[in-house]
Amino acid sequence: MLKMLRSKFILPACLLVLFVMQNGFAAVSKSRPLVAPELLKHAKLKILWENELPIKKNESLDRLLLLDNRLYAISNRNYLIHLNKKNGTIIFGKAVSQAGFPVADLKPYGDELLSVDGSRFIQINAQSGTERKQMDAGFRISCPAARNSTYIYLAGIDNRLHVYRDKDRVKKFEVAAKNDSLITSILAEENSVIFGTNAGNIISFMPDTPQRLWQFDASKAIAGPIVKDGMSLFFASKDTNVYRVDIVGLPERKRLVWKHQTAAVLAKAPRVTQGIVYQPVHGKGLIAIDRTTGALLWSVPGGIDLLTETANKAYVITNTGTLVVMDNVKTKKLYSVNFADVSKHVSNITDDIIYIADNRGRIACLQPAE
Repeated sequence: MLKMLRSKFILPACLLVLFVMQNGFAAVSKSRPLVAPELLKHAKLKILWENELPIKKNESLDRLLLLDNRLYAISNRNYLIHLNKKNGTIIFGKAVSQAGFPVADLKPYGDELLSVDGSRFIQINAQSGTERKQMDAGFRISCPAARNSTYIYLAGIDNRLHVYRDKDRVKKFEVAAKNDSLITSILAEENSVIFGTNAGNIISFMPDTPQRLWQFDASKAIAGPIVKDGMSLFFASKDTNVYRVDIVGLPERKRLVWKHQTAAVLAKAPRVTQGIVYQPVHGKGLIAIDRTTGALLWSVPGGIDLLTETANKAYVITNTGTLVVMDNVKTKKLYSVNFADVSKHVSNITDDIIYIADNRGRIACLQPAE
């Protein structure tokens, strides 16, 4: 009888201990916020939620991603976590590639995430994380994949863009730059497809045939992906210039609107909002360029990225772990705050929410309080 009583209460007792341990851990996490409350008050930011991601001891947080209004985190062991943006709870977690192999940037398309892993093209359900389809292209894929409603576009290290019909994965055709340069980014839409190369070419062609529409040539490699906003393309080049090229007319033609020289080799794509183009400049900082004229508005030495933008302010993270708040109207610095523990962030240009984290998976969601 005594043994029966013991066994009867062992499981509830264990659950109680586990509950206490979990709540104790949560209390510790809450007592050690990513950014101290007094610093947030000085920065005029309010905290919406905090969480600690299930990162193992031998893992670290590699990056945060904001894809079609969904928030994801990827560990250095290729574990993908989908978070609820409203409260920070975890929706799913799953391995998206073998540990030790780099994962190309995921690209959203509808309710899918497009991923590449070596020679494999993978379609993942963006909400549940389950794998829908995959195909082996038979060649190593050189950049994130793209697709529209009918075709899949995969760039290979053979310097060709391979085009497959989505419904049966039959290869339809391939295209390449005339100088046979490596393709580094792809934009696919229903009416046209655009790709950039490491020789500085921006090439547009019909989505269902290899018919070229237009070509723009910078003098050196396109840095990072091309950003399309409306009928305008924004991109950085290793020739030190940031470009705005507009697509005009039918059939499509291109028109150079402006180029802004930064006097430094560029390595990342710009962040584009309604009125401003924010460009990271290697070795110098973050600059703000007027979207219409291409004129310099301000610069933040050591700035590495835009966290978010409000009606008249820009929130910039620097390489020294400082948050710098800039006035976009008066084009001057307002104040700065110590964000020393922040090592990961995501740039959010859709609303005024800030997402920041550290290497071990502490993540915080902030919003300007004024």
